[in-house]
Amino acid sequence: MFDFKLKNGEVINVREATKNDAKSIIDFYNIVGGETNFLSFGGNEFKRDVEEYQVYLDSTFHENNSIILLGTVNNQIISIASINSSQKERTKHVGTLGIVIKKEYWGLSLGKLMMESLIDWAKRNEVTRKIQLVTNEDNHKAIQLYKNLGFEIEGRMKEDTYIDGRYYNTLSMGLFLN
Repeated sequence: MFDFKLKNGEVINVREATKNDAKSIIDFYNIVGGETNFLSFGGNEFKRDVEEYQVYLDSTFHENNSIILLGTVNNQIISIASINSSQKERTKHVGTLGIVIKKEYWGLSLGKLMMESLIDWAKRNEVTRKIQLVTNEDNHKAIQLYKNLGFEIEGRMKEDTYIDGRYYNTLSMGLFLN
C-alpha cells in the first residue's frame, strides 16, 4: 500500500493483511505479548488455529468498515494496527482500534503513523463514524498519543485487567469522525 520513514531513517512498508499472513500474525502476537503488560494477552497466550484465523483475515479483508494493517521491515511484521467493526446495521458505524508495535520499534513515531493511517482510512470508508479503543489506565504514553490524535476518555472500567497479582483499570476512549 505505502511506505514511510521512521525517526531513525528506517523505511517501513505498510500493507493490508491477507489470509496468507495468518501464521505470521499469530507468531508476532505471541512474541509481542511478552514484551509489554499493555496488551490483553501475554507471551504465547494468543492461541488461534491457523485455518480459522485465515477465515477471519479473509472476512476482514472483504469488509468495507474493517482493516488490518501490517507494518513490515524486510517482510517481517513489526507492527499491526487494525480497526474491526461489526457488520450489524445498528453498530457498523463504530470501529474498534487496536495497535501493537514490536518493542525495538517503540519511540520512533511508528504508533502515531499507523494510527494516523487508520484514522485517514476510516474517514474515507463511508461507514465508520466513530473509532473506539481501550487501554490500561497506566499506559500514559499511549493515552497521550490518543489524546493528541483527538480521542477522548469516555469511561473507566475498574479492576478490569489482572496482571502478575495486581488489578488494573482500563480506559475506554473514542474519536468521532467528521
